[in-house]
Amino acid sequence: MIKNQQKKGECQNNGTLFNYERFGTNPDDIRRVLATALSCGGNYSDIYFEYSIAEEVTLRDGEVNSTSYDVDYGVGIRTLNGEKTGYAYSESTTLEDMLSAAKMASQIANSTNEISIPPINELRAAKNRYPIFDSWEDHPIDQRAPFLKKINDIIFSKDERVSKVIARISTSYTEVLFANSLGESFFDIKPLASVVVSVIMEDNGKIENYSSTKSYRMDFSMLNDELIEELSNEAVENCASLFDATKPKGGEMAVVMAAGKSGILLHEAIGHAFEADFIRKGTSIFSEKLGEKICNEKINIVDDATVDFNRGSLNFDDEGVPGQKTYMVKDGVLNSFLHDRISAKYYGVAPTGNGRRESFRYYPIPRMRATYMESGDANEEDIIRDVKEGIYACDFSNGQVQIGEGDFTFYVKKGYLIENGKLTAPIKDINIIGNGPQALKDIVAVANNSVINDGTWTCGKDQYCCVSCGMPTVLVSNLTVGGE
Repeated sequence: MIKNQQKKGECQNNGTLFNYERFGTNPDDIRRVLATALSCGGNYSDIYFEYSIAEEVTLRDGEVNSTSYDVDYGVGIRTLNGEKTGYAYSESTTLEDMLSAAKMASQIANSTNEISIPPINELRAAKNRYPIFDSWEDHPIDQRAPFLKKINDIIFSKDERVSKVIARISTSYTEVLFANSLGESFFDIKPLASVVVSVIMEDNGKIENYSSTKSYRMDFSMLNDELIEELSNEAVENCASLFDATKPKGGEMAVVMAAGKSGILLHEAIGHAFEADFIRKGTSIFSEKLGEKICNEKINIVDDATVDFNRGSLNFDDEGVPGQKTYMVKDGVLNSFLHDRISAKYYGVAPTGNGRRESFRYYPIPRMRATYMESGDANEEDIIRDVKEGIYACDFSNGQVQIGEGDFTFYVKKGYLIENGKLTAPIKDINIIGNGPQALKDIVAVANNSVINDGTWTCGKDQYCCVSCGMPTVLVSNLTVGGE
């Protein structure tokens, strides 16, 4: 869906255009706050300023009848002393309030180290993965409403069984200023926009529903006719297909996982186990497996912050580390964990840019970004043809995962039976049950059609972060399917 944006003016999130006035501070005050954060000891401190605007407009019953607007502002200050973290935040950025928060953060660090704070370097700029040329701020609600009305009308025109449409546009604009006791600093502007369309259809007293979502770090140019067509087709066609779907018989069988949304299993059942805080605590099944072969040599699994306009992408993580692409699994071998500064120092490696936080009210921890499996060398048609009996799972929703062991249960919203190498009857409302590391071992074929799904994926791990996920079509030789 993403195309080159039409440039309407100077890019708004170029760090060289920024000054410190947004947060009422300056480099000298920041150095003073960082020094105060280390006044009781510690070996590192950082400061994270954030200004965010969130807006939402919703259409129900053919009319735009709900809007919201929220502004959030504040600063978080962190002190590290070995394994200990002191953290405090303030919704005021006056020097007095920041010094007070810094003193609170310093209390947890009780070493006697003396740290000299170097001058704050000039604000760093990275390759911008989400430039803004046509800001959402220049397009108020009355310019967004026609998009929702148009998608409502098109959906109703596609199928006479449509009884209700709920459509929503959610946007946020976030400015971040970061500096640390190493003298490093950066500034970033992060746009985020999501469109969610829910369709309810009725046929002879039977009701089905389906939601289609798209989310990108994009400006207003995201709203176009191509997006309308993509969302409306996906919502109507998938909802309509559910009327004929049934529950299959359950049992252990081969499962072909379709390209795209199946990446949620990769994220939940496998990806969390690569996050280095779980590794460091010894709670992950992969804790002692770095450098070992853990799956088929055709499998490469990536966590990536560098995909242009992607929901999970970052110019910098929330610890000032530039966004980068990290191979967790390379040619079937466990290649790297996902590190923040704390785990990277513990293991004596460079941070991978995975230190993320929900907002200035939280300290960063290792989190995923865009997590996906790269393409293999098989064709999807050949993979399906090789399955005598199994299921093809293409749409997932809720699931439960035990992060340490990787045991999972996922709800499959939509799929098909595979009988003698062919997709046959549509199926719905089943669970697939298994173990993430074992399922990874049991992937015996990887297709050449990797897709990153651009839905509204949000990861909850004590705090919430925007992520994305994806994978090619793969064949898992054996999983438990919970059906009739």
